[in-house]
Amino acid sequence: MSRARSDLANALFSELLMADQLARNRLSKVLPRGMELSHFGVLNLLVRQQEELSPADLARAFHVTRGAMTNTLAKLEWAGYVHIRPDWDDARRKMVAISPAGRAARDAALAAITPLIDDAVQSLGEERLRQTIPVLRALRQRLVEDDGL
Repeated sequence: MSRARSDLANALFSELLMADQLARNRLSKVLPRGMELSHFGVLNLLVRQQEELSPADLARAFHVTRGAMTNTLAKLEWAGYVHIRPDWDDARRKMVAISPAGRAARDAALAAITPLIDDAVQSLGEERLRQTIPVLRALRQRLVEDDGL
């Protein structure tokens, strides 16, 4: 890799990592009390999918270990945000569904973070973001391919 390409890659990943850290910090501060970003992510995915998912499906979707997802799901179940039941076709598996309380918590979290997101969109400009999203999506897809997931 040439020095210029190496510097470019380093700058890109440095900016991505810092933006990620700053976004997580800002979003975490406005989420409803007791909700973590990982909780919001799971609830949001369950709302978007509109169907039950297994813990393994969720772990794959978030690129975390099954153990990490089990921990997150236990907290969500304790809070009453998800229902976890046995898979009727395979007793070794479980299925996760969002509860009405979970949907309400997700909606409250979304309402809390929307002003931050809207502010970022407004300050950066919609057209600029429309041009950036495909690049970020392609980078994400490449990283997933490299991960073998």
